Formats: sequence, structure tokens, C-alpha cells
Amino acid sequence: MPHGKPAGVTCAQLDDNLACKLFGSQLRPAVCASLAPSLEMCGSDRDQALSTLEVLEQLTAPRSAD
Repeated sequence: MPHGKPAGVTCAQLDDNLACKLFGSQLRPAVCASLAPSLEMCGSDRDQALSTLEVLEQLTAPRSAD
């Protein structure tokens, strides 16, 4: 995604199991590589991690200029 990933859009680099196809690759974007797993970021299970990501996407989504 050369211009970044819009909020609410699944990353094009995720496989069918939602694993990053670029993990460990030099092609992996710096923003992705900078996200280190932690209890605060990931919680204790996948559902908590996805919930955190959803909140982050909502907080960073472009706002309409009503």
C-alpha cells in the first residue's frame, strides 16, 4: 500500500490467517516494524489485540470536513 493503509481496510500484506507476509522482510514498512508486541498493545489474547487495533484505527481515521 504505497500511500499507507486507510483505517478500516485490511492490510494487503496479510495472508488468510491474518499473518504478515512481509514479517522479517526489508520490504516491511517501518511503521509495522515499530509496533513491538506488549501486554498493553496486544492484551492477553488475539481478541484483545484486534480490539486495540480497532480503537487505534478509529482514533486515526480521517475526519470528514462537515
